[in-house]
Amino acid sequence: MIRVAILVVSSRIAGGLEEDKGKAALAQLVESIPASLASYKVVPDERPAVRDRLTALCDGGSADVVLTVGGTGVRPTDVVPEVTREVADKEIPGIGEAMRLESLKKVQTALLSRGTAAIRGRTLIVNLPGSPRGARENLSVVLPVLEHTIEKIQGR
Repeated sequence: MIRVAILVVSSRIAGGLEEDKGKAALAQLVESIPASLASYKVVPDERPAVRDRLTALCDGGSADVVLTVGGTGVRPTDVVPEVTREVADKEIPGIGEAMRLESLKKVQTALLSRGTAAIRGRTLIVNLPGSPRGARENLSVVLPVLEHTIEKIQGR
């Protein structure tokens, strides 16, 4: 079974200023893959916090996939794609391109999404948008190749 870690990037949620409305939906989404939820963590929109948690999740061996949620837009605080590239061994830009292409069929603002995917060690990182609906729709684009991608990354 695929082990999934979810990393929500939101200063408002991390600081208790906003409720984490997407947690149940994201956990349900993971179960539908089917996969097990290895970790669920919220960090603020700060490079060091995102970098440290991404590195720990990938290097700790507890997750096959890390799904980041949030921080992929054009706000000054949206740094997740940059941090993902910073910690990555290899980028997989086609995943981000496919997610944007599919999202663009539904909403024009998909042009502003900068999410990508990458590999660190034996772990796949996929950047998803912050809205639960957007995260679900973008993940549905990745699901058909998820198991195959993980097998290849892990040398199987």
